Amino acid sequence: MKKYKNSRRKKTNREMKGITYFFVLIFFSMIVYFCYFMLVLAPEQISSPYNARIEYLSSKVIRGSILSSDGKVLAKTETGEGEEKRVYPEGIAFSHPIGYSSKGKTGVESMANFYLSRSSINPLEKIMNQVEEVKNPGDSVVLSLDSKLQSLAYSLLKDKKGSIVCMNPKTGRILAMVSTPSFTEEDIQNNWEALTSSDNKDGNLLNRATQGLYPPGSTFKLLVALEYIREHPLDWQNFSYTCKGEYVDPENSSYVVHCYNGEVHGKVDLESAIADSCNSAFAKLGTEIDPLRLKALAESFYYNQKIDIGLSANGGQFTLAEDAGAWDKMQTAIGQGATLCTPLQNLCMVSAIANGGNLVYPSLLSSVQNANGTTEKEFPYGESQSLLSQNESDALKQFMRKVVTEGTAGALQTDAYKVCGKTGSAQVKVGGELKTNAWFVGFAPMEDPEIAISVLVEEGETGGKTAAPMARKVFDQYFHKEG
Repeated sequence: MKKYKNSRRKKTNREMKGITYFFVLIFFSMIVYFCYFMLVLAPEQISSPYNARIEYLSSKVIRGSILSSDGKVLAKTETGEGEEKRVYPEGIAFSHPIGYSSKGKTGVESMANFYLSRSSINPLEKIMNQVEEVKNPGDSVVLSLDSKLQSLAYSLLKDKKGSIVCMNPKTGRILAMVSTPSFTEEDIQNNWEALTSSDNKDGNLLNRATQGLYPPGSTFKLLVALEYIREHPLDWQNFSYTCKGEYVDPENSSYVVHCYNGEVHGKVDLESAIADSCNSAFAKLGTEIDPLRLKALAESFYYNQKIDIGLSANGGQFTLAEDAGAWDKMQTAIGQGATLCTPLQNLCMVSAIANGGNLVYPSLLSSVQNANGTTEKEFPYGESQSLLSQNESDALKQFMRKVVTEGTAGALQTDAYKVCGKTGSAQVKVGGELKTNAWFVGFAPMEDPEIAISVLVEEGETGGKTAAPMARKVFDQYFHKEG
């Protein structure tokens, strides 16, 4: 009997321990989830326009300001006569990245809503404010945008449709992001129906940097060249083609790709084919490289997926199939056909090349400050991803350097700094007419890149004539070589 009682007692103890461990596990799981929610999920949940707590927070906190990296106030809340008004002191040049906070929220106003809606002042100050029924001043969000670069980029595009976006390839920090035509807070308040009407063909609210989808034109030749190098690791330097101004598919003479204005480039290797932007050479390359491998390479550079930096975005498109015909292959190789990308996506491509093959994922938020200017949070750089090897990066850098010194981007030739770049001129149909979008992507200085840029001008003639000179002015501003 005693043995039976001991056995029963042990069994009971085991059961009690099991129950205890179970509840301890639940307790710690709740703590872990709570920490995860506060650190990871809370900002997103608070930023959601469907979160009822936002209204509560706005009753307690005066919405914080948004600042540029050089201290310019890009958005702030003014109070007076019992009312609060959101104002944007630097105006229309910053509208797309900053967004608006009426008629819903977009841009940084949306993505940073959690931080702008809270107050990190001293708890004693909060108590005093509560006693006096005064709202607490909200935290400010500091962006990576350089106000001078942003303003210059907008002035260059002011009367055109397009986008200029720049970043530091080492850190991924976005230095400028402009989309035109733009909008003002007054437009949002007074012309909302016109802005959102299907009759509005200007797309003022569209952030062309992250949402605009365009044929990449000859800028895509950088990826085609990279794929050729990978498929011919030992002999790609031996590539040779004699350009006669056009490439005719040997199996179907109706498939013809012309060089720009029918220019004859003569004998070219891979480097000079890039420098001269020889469509004929790349049309031939397009029929030789593996379409599935090219698709995999394109997707590693964010085709068929979005680049998510917290702003509304569209993903680039690449649809070349394994059994694609010669015409589709030829068109794809020169950046036409069904291939589409955003200016930000093209920027990421050249940033990876600039940074030794490693893309540091782009980011816009730098830090959070309380009302007294004390830093409460610093946002880390984006993750680094290896997209190409150092040797591949070095080869493409040399190609891009020759584009500037001997090719289509001569507007960027200067002794002040060395630029590597690629122009592009992509044909599109606009209202039944064939127009040309102008591209330039590149970085500087060549030896130790500090800034990469992507310029897209809709109906802008050629990349060399329109986009490259704009990039030159941005580089001059950055390196303080104005004038």
